[in-house]
Amino acid sequence: MASQWRLTWWRFRRHRVAVASGIVVIGFYLVVLGADFLAYADPNASEAQRSLMPPQPIHWFEGWRFRPHVYAVKGVRDLQTFRRVYRADPAQKIPIRFFAEGFEYRFLGVIPATRHLIGVDGGRDAAQTIFLLGTDLQGRDLWSRLMFGTRISLTIGLVGVTMSLVLGVVLGGLSGFYGGIADTVIQRIIEILRSIPTIPLWMGLAAALPRTWSVMQVYFAITIIISLLAWTELARVVRGRFLTLREEDFVVSARLVGCTQMRTIFVHMVPSFMSHIIAATTLALPAMIISETALSFLGLGLRPPAISWGVLLQQAQNVQTVAISPWLMLPAVPVIIVVMAFNFLGDGLRDAADPYGR
Repeated sequence: MASQWRLTWWRFRRHRVAVASGIVVIGFYLVVLGADFLAYADPNASEAQRSLMPPQPIHWFEGWRFRPHVYAVKGVRDLQTFRRVYRADPAQKIPIRFFAEGFEYRFLGVIPATRHLIGVDGGRDAAQTIFLLGTDLQGRDLWSRLMFGTRISLTIGLVGVTMSLVLGVVLGGLSGFYGGIADTVIQRIIEILRSIPTIPLWMGLAAALPRTWSVMQVYFAITIIISLLAWTELARVVRGRFLTLREEDFVVSARLVGCTQMRTIFVHMVPSFMSHIIAATTLALPAMIISETALSFLGLGLRPPAISWGVLLQQAQNVQTVAISPWLMLPAVPVIIVVMAFNFLGDGLRDAADPYGR
């Protein structure tokens, strides 16, 4: 006799697109854990002489020998446009080393370390001489900032979805199970929250957050605000399912044998529509990520010196800047990949958790 979780796993692993998407999602969260290790330069270190430097491609072989390296880049001033133009110098090769020395950090926030996945010879200062994704307007390494931005954007989605999931299941369950005054009050709150226009609400919240708050305070405020406004849809779904299930035979039997109301809700009723909760959760995660990215891009969410995908895309608001420096749009690529991966993963988990699925 296989358990429900084992049956779910057997159905899920047959969904190859969902399995591949799950691997992609796990890879992104490994980046969250090892962002300091993957970044080879201090994400806040700036230098005006390296402003808007294009990406440096890695050359993996030198002749027939495996010697990864990048070409040194020299900047000159264009006398016609007065822009700084960078040209690669093939005569000067900068070798890339694995597990090289770099800036100091604490791995997982605890272990002091100075090793990074890649770097160059010459100590910690030389780690800033390679720019795999180029630099931004302030001359900061875009690859390193993208690694740190992944940590912020994905943890906001994870924490926000966890809070909205708890609120949606608990309040939606109470509304559908008890009915009466509790149902009326909760549903009116949901209708009020869903009737508020989104953009004016975010503008008001952004203006309400004190400018003197630290990055961490703004981070937690944005997370709580997004989660407090995202639970309403899940609560409606849970309420509808509870209204259908509370008169079913297995629920009545649970009451007759003496199960408490909380046990009846969370042990007998909630698992019966777990596929709906999984689908709603996996769809809410990319929605949270897009919300944070869009708000930060518009200047209504996280603000510099915080680093997130939306903050990184702020410099790509100007069409002229994007035309001159198209690599500033690269932070949009992980947004697209992770949103698609979560959607495919949610489809696979929903089908696998469906008790009526094959």
